[in-house]
Amino acid sequence: MKSQSPAANQVESLETPGVTNGVDRRLFCKLIGGGIVVLITSKPSDLFAQRRGYPEDLNAYLRIDENGRVTLFSGKIEMGQGVHTSLAQMAAEELDVSPESITMVMGDTDLCPWDAGTWGSLSTRMFGPAVRAAAAEARTVLMKLASEKLGTPRAQLVVENGVVSNGSLKVTYGELAKGKQITRLVGEKAVLRTVKEFKVIGKPAKRMDAREKVTGRAKYAGDIRLPGMLYARMLRPPMHGATRKSLDTSKAKAMSGVTVVERDDLVAVLHADPERAGEALALIKAEWDRPAAVFDTESVGDYFVKNGGEGHVSTSKGDVTNPPSSGHAIESTFRNGYLAHAPMEPHTALAEWKDGKMTVWASTQSPFGARTRIAHVLGLEENKVRVITPFVGGGFGGKGSTEQGVEAARLAQITGKPVMMMWTRGEEFLLDTFGPAAVVRVNSAFNAAGKMTLWDYHVYAAGERSSEMLYDVPNIRMTSYLGSSLGGAKVHPFGTGPWRAPGAWSNVFARESQIDIMAAAAKVDPLEFRLRNASDERLRRVLKVASDAFGWKAGAGPSGQGRAIAAGLDAGTYCALAAEVAVDRKTGAVTVKRVVVAQDMGLVINPEGAKMQMEGCINMGLGYVLSEELKFRGGDIIDRNFDTYELPRFAAVPQIETILIKNDDLAPQGGGEPAIVPMGAVIANAVFDATGVRMYRLPMTPERVLAAMKGA
Repeated sequence: MKSQSPAANQVESLETPGVTNGVDRRLFCKLIGGGIVVLITSKPSDLFAQRRGYPEDLNAYLRIDENGRVTLFSGKIEMGQGVHTSLAQMAAEELDVSPESITMVMGDTDLCPWDAGTWGSLSTRMFGPAVRAAAAEARTVLMKLASEKLGTPRAQLVVENGVVSNGSLKVTYGELAKGKQITRLVGEKAVLRTVKEFKVIGKPAKRMDAREKVTGRAKYAGDIRLPGMLYARMLRPPMHGATRKSLDTSKAKAMSGVTVVERDDLVAVLHADPERAGEALALIKAEWDRPAAVFDTESVGDYFVKNGGEGHVSTSKGDVTNPPSSGHAIESTFRNGYLAHAPMEPHTALAEWKDGKMTVWASTQSPFGARTRIAHVLGLEENKVRVITPFVGGGFGGKGSTEQGVEAARLAQITGKPVMMMWTRGEEFLLDTFGPAAVVRVNSAFNAAGKMTLWDYHVYAAGERSSEMLYDVPNIRMTSYLGSSLGGAKVHPFGTGPWRAPGAWSNVFARESQIDIMAAAAKVDPLEFRLRNASDERLRRVLKVASDAFGWKAGAGPSGQGRAIAAGLDAGTYCALAAEVAVDRKTGAVTVKRVVVAQDMGLVINPEGAKMQMEGCINMGLGYVLSEELKFRGGDIIDRNFDTYELPRFAAVPQIETILIKNDDLAPQGGGEPAIVPMGAVIANAVFDATGVRMYRLPMTPERVLAAMKGA
């Protein structure tokens, strides 16, 4: 593989034959010019990786230019979670340069390696090893060049902050890269630095994108402008499932400067002024047939249970049908509603059709998935579509489908002009996918010694993520019901999808609440009950660390203290929360006063970033626990803005203490989601400890808490 460059007077090609990739590497090298380029390939052999669509040829691209500047190309995107910084730290560690000397290029399908998408706390776990391997291989190439230039054996060379030296003999990475185009494709495992050698990994680092974002220089999809650009507004159905009966666009067509597009299912108005486009849309008259509602906000749980089908047994151990006759049995049903992602930045995309190629700047968590979808809809080869992802203003799992990118691309192809598609807040609430409502039914038992004997678990519509039984139980059955289709109707009347640890917090809310219920029935302290039934050392450790930092005062619940503990396992990370709440007995309002988080996530790349993620999980978790629930009637979304869909406010933020448990022998695990997973359970358990009232439904609004207290 050789790519000629006018600036390159030396070309070296070191390749591994037989390795392929969906990205044209020749084009890649041509686009980025001279310097030292490393393309690292690895084969994720574990089933976990294969299930998530990662190819056998998982790549990281890294370039060192003549100024010594390092550029890391990543198919991952930055949406506030901090991988912009942590991935740079991983490359900096292996290259022995400062993170500040690294430029990140993320989410550009013409320049970056293929990636399945940024979700599931996979960036550090899946892409991080490839980044480190690429950087380590680049260091090997540089040391070889330095040895030749300085006339010194490699074993006598040392490298520090991008300078290779042997006594007074020195050469910089930039000098080694000058005038060269070296492409190295590596298929074997590179030699990585050990934990003892780390200078960057494991050290707190300030976010590399912070200055851009606080000064307003950071570019999001909606900030990009092109000459002749038009703003588009589309005619939307009033609800999911509605079909159009009639259409009159005559008044919109009569407006000056307005372009009206009617093609198949697409009805749109475009104008150089976004407000004028909105005015034109308001002039379109349409009549709709609206389907009847099968269920609504209140009846969704009953619908799931009734229509869940036979279910799939994922775990079976012992015998749950004939448990020991002695013991105390408890049955409980837990439920939660649908959730909106409600990102600060709505779905936005700008598309330009030029010289037979479609370029789309999109707010998306899946640039390569968006490229595939856009190419398919437009009838183009994928190499004729380029998706570029600037910074994303929040995703939380909701910006995977990139429907706005498809809409913008269709309109750009039809009109021949650049088109900006920016969903309104109302469209965001209508068209987004939602975190699914769920029901969990649990039948459990324990004996006179306070040891669990039975766990029969049934989850409806949430999936099995984080549903595994962390505690020691001899008789277990886990059954998942994804729902059946009745009369051709979908189980959900609208799209559902990931919502930060999708399904995990539903399952852990049920499990850790049920554990607390058993502890109270056994008249045993809830922490002691968990430790009594736990042999998993990582689980025991996070429970002990969190409770010690909290200053846990033992006692069977309800103690009146308003304190509780809960634990979870998600994305390979163990997490325990200890919390304190206060409940207003007149209004039912719950105030979360304090949360202590202990997390074992293996080797921590950036402790500062990890703690930010933990704090973010706690704050976002307050929403699904106390206020967030999408109100709907069939396919009609009732909540269309923040006046009715209530997010947590700054006044609700509790005192938060974060603790990272050192476990450097374990590879880095997920950090973006684990701490949100036990939030529902720990707050519900704390409400019980304060009031003696058990809450089985999320969110725990003041009205529901007050009704429960009156009922008790």
